[in-house]
Amino acid sequence: MEFPSLDEMSRTRHRFLEVNGLKIFYREAGADTSPALLLLHGFPTSSHMFRNLIPALAKDYHVVAPDLPGFGFSEAPDRAQFRYTFAHLADVIDRFTAEARLARYAIYVFDYGAPVGFRLATSHPEQITAIISQNGNAYEEGLSEGWNPIQRYWKEPTPENRAALRSFLTPEATKWQYVYGVQDESLVAPESYMLDSALLARPGNDEIQLDLFLDYASNVALYPKFQEYFRTRRPPLLAVWGKNDPFFVPSGAEAFKRDIPGAVVRFFETGHFALETHAGEIAAMIRDFRRS
Repeated sequence: MEFPSLDEMSRTRHRFLEVNGLKIFYREAGADTSPALLLLHGFPTSSHMFRNLIPALAKDYHVVAPDLPGFGFSEAPDRAQFRYTFAHLADVIDRFTAEARLARYAIYVFDYGAPVGFRLATSHPEQITAIISQNGNAYEEGLSEGWNPIQRYWKEPTPENRAALRSFLTPEATKWQYVYGVQDESLVAPESYMLDSALLARPGNDEIQLDLFLDYASNVALYPKFQEYFRTRRPPLLAVWGKNDPFFVPSGAEAFKRDIPGAVVRFFETGHFALETHAGEIAAMIRDFRRS
C-alpha cells in the first residue's frame, strides 16, 4: 500500500460541503489521522486569511478552514431566508464539523470566529481539545474605542446609526484594517484586502454585514458564559495577538490568564491581521504549544 508523501499531505484542498442546504466552502490539508484543527476566520475576510498558515501546520494537523455563510466562497443566502446572527452561524459551523467528521478538534479563532468558536466550545466542551485565539476577544476590556459607532447602533438601532456603519464596508476601510499597525506594509499581500472588498461588494452583502454588526451585541452578552467555560474547563489556550490591533486591544489577550492561569499569551508587533506578517512565527508557536 502506498501512503501519501508529506509534501502531498501539506497541499491545501479546496472543497464544498452541503450543510443544512447551504454550500459551505472550506480549505483542508493534512492527514485525517492527525489531530484536527478548525480555523475560524473573521470580518471582513474568509478562509483565505489562513492560506499561509494551513501548509505550515498540515504535517502535524488535519487542518480545516470553512468560510462562514455570507463570507468568502460559501453561499450567501438572502436575508429573507437566512437569519444572519452569530448563533445561526455557529449552528451552521457546528453542523459542518459533524458533516466533516471532526469528533474532537482544537479551534483557532480570529475576530468573528471567536464568538462562533466559543459558542461551539460552550455547547460541546468535550469536543474541544485546545484554543488558539488570534485577536479573538471574550472580554469587555478587550474592546477598543473603535467599537463606539457599532455600540451606538446596539443601543439605538436607528436607520441613521445603521447607515453610519457603511463606512466600515468601503475598500479603503478594508485595506486600513490590513495595514494599520503593521511595521512593513510590503508584507501584506494586496490580493487579501482586494478579495475581501470584491466579496463585500456583492449585491446585498452590505446588508448582511450590517445585520451582523447589530447582532455582535449578542456576543458581548455571552462573555460571562464564555469566561465561565474558561474557568471551569480550563482548556489549553494560546493567545497570539497583533498588539497594534485597532479593535481588539492587548488587555483582552491578557484577560484570558485571569480565567485560565496556564494560558500562554504572546504579542506581535503588527496589526489586526497578524497572519499577513507573522504566519511563520505563529505556526511555530502553535506547534510548540501543542507539543508542550
